[in-house]
Amino acid sequence: METEAAPAPGRRHVTVRRALIGAVVGCAVLGGVLMVLPPGRQGPPPAPGPVARAATAVGTGTPASLPDLAALIGDREAHLRAHPGDVESWAVLGAAYVERGERTARPRYYPRAEKALRTSLRARPRGNAQALGGLARLAVARNDFRAARSWGEDAVAAAPRRWTVYPALIDAYRGLGDHKAARRARDRLVSLRSGSPVSARVGLVHRDDGRREDAAAALADSVARASTPSERAVRLLAVGELAWERGEPAESLRAYEAALRADSDEHAALAGQGRALAALGRVSEALRSYQSALAKRPLPQYALELGELYESLGMGGAARAQYDVLRERVRAEAAEGVNDELLLGRFEADHGDAATAVRRLRAEWRRHPSVAVADALGWALHRSGAHEEALGFAARATDKEHGGGVRSALYAYHRGAVERALGRTGAARRHLGEALRINPHFSPLLVPSARRALKELGEPEDGGLEEVGATDAEPEAEADDAQDAEASEASEASEDTEGAEEAGEADAEEAGSGAAGAGAAREDAPGSGGPAGTGATRPAGSSGGGADGASRGRAEARPRTGADADTDAGPVPEARPGGGSGGGAREGAGAGAEEAAPGRGAGAAPSPSGAERRPG
Repeated sequence: METEAAPAPGRRHVTVRRALIGAVVGCAVLGGVLMVLPPGRQGPPPAPGPVARAATAVGTGTPASLPDLAALIGDREAHLRAHPGDVESWAVLGAAYVERGERTARPRYYPRAEKALRTSLRARPRGNAQALGGLARLAVARNDFRAARSWGEDAVAAAPRRWTVYPALIDAYRGLGDHKAARRARDRLVSLRSGSPVSARVGLVHRDDGRREDAAAALADSVARASTPSERAVRLLAVGELAWERGEPAESLRAYEAALRADSDEHAALAGQGRALAALGRVSEALRSYQSALAKRPLPQYALELGELYESLGMGGAARAQYDVLRERVRAEAAEGVNDELLLGRFEADHGDAATAVRRLRAEWRRHPSVAVADALGWALHRSGAHEEALGFAARATDKEHGGGVRSALYAYHRGAVERALGRTGAARRHLGEALRINPHFSPLLVPSARRALKELGEPEDGGLEEVGATDAEPEAEADDAQDAEASEASEASEDTEGAEEAGEADAEEAGSGAAGAGAAREDAPGSGGPAGTGATRPAGSSGGGADGASRGRAEARPRTGADADTDAGPVPEARPGGGSGGGAREGAGAGAEEAAPGRGAGAAPSPSGAERRPG
């Protein structure tokens, strides 16, 4: 058998040598390649760009910077021109428009947001929690809390474990005065997620319940957990608002200044600075801060606050100019679907026509029966001369049994003024004094009125604490509170008997109370130094902490005095503008004839924002 000849020794050595040379050359090439490659894999990944940052923020409901939002909106608009069927991109674009409208106070972005979100919902009508949550947030931005509740509950039904839909739903419940539902939604949110957005909502719910220390702790935690400068600025803004409500202007000023250092585009902090600086006596700086806030974020609330500051300084012309700005901004916002009826009703009660304020706020109460609306409607009724009915709403706003847990200096002042008009001097002393203890700076117009009213009420005839002990004062203080409860119950009973007749009046009242008619408000602002004030020195819900109006048998932080017991001083003469109550009743034409109690909202009139309706 033939066998294969073995290779010659010389040829074998040549083959081995070539293999070695090839290996050396390969190693050299590989080493060169590795030398020129960047060592990125060994360090941290590159930071996300503006589009990615804004998309992450919008997707989690956290604040994004204005430049990043602009980049995201431009990117999604370009993408959708090429891919109009991208459902998620439409939802992201809509949420970005909502955020931009809120951050800039430019409501013209809201119709664009609605169009984008509804386009996403039409393309995917089932299970589209992202679009439903965006529509809930849009409704909250427009102050249409009924629509926000509907959209939010639909979003939760579509994706119960999607935590990002709960913050807007909590805001909706708060706007409707449904604090039990707000607490349930908060508990569900906490069970699903932790972090800065969650701590922020927890703090707001604690604040509504009157638990200000818990609220402060939760808001501080939200600041510590903030992941971006813009988010940190928004969380610091909430810390400043709470400090203001607690009567701590220096603390609130520090928080507002820190917010502006974190994000100079957080213009709401400028208005907060103005409020705090005025309380600290730095009036010129306060005026500049307000003017800057209005120039950069023209909310009508800021115009009201600045106007009242001017009025407190005796600058009536400058104040009226700001009230004109308020009317103009309300009209512009109404054209974009924003509901400013609460703010406008408060403004009319103090600086316009009280009867008009009552009509507006009755309609708003049917839509949104919150503590803030109860306070404003009670104050408008008082200003129109309907003090008995006013007390029922004032009790709702300050009585924990009716949801009025928030400690608000403004609400306590309003209740005290109403009680004074009814001749209930002991209760009036207690609530007027409580307003000044909660926040001695709560309004540049109303604080002087509260001090004058307390001075005019004087000490009780029986003397002070030395002559009337807590035991002697308690029964009459409880009698005051029992009368308050009766007034509140009477208000509820009248609501139950109102029926279809009042529901039929709703459309007519809303037609007369649309924001387009805001310009009809009278411009006869009260003269400087007068007691007339406002129920809206701050955004709703951000006035200083308020009365625990019932206080039945509860141990007070202060000892009860004879002032608390004196309730038999007899009726005060007919209230009139200029009275020491800080806004005595105005004689509204026909006011007594239109004081029907408000409905419960079951047959609520439609919201001014007709765009916010559930599909189908």
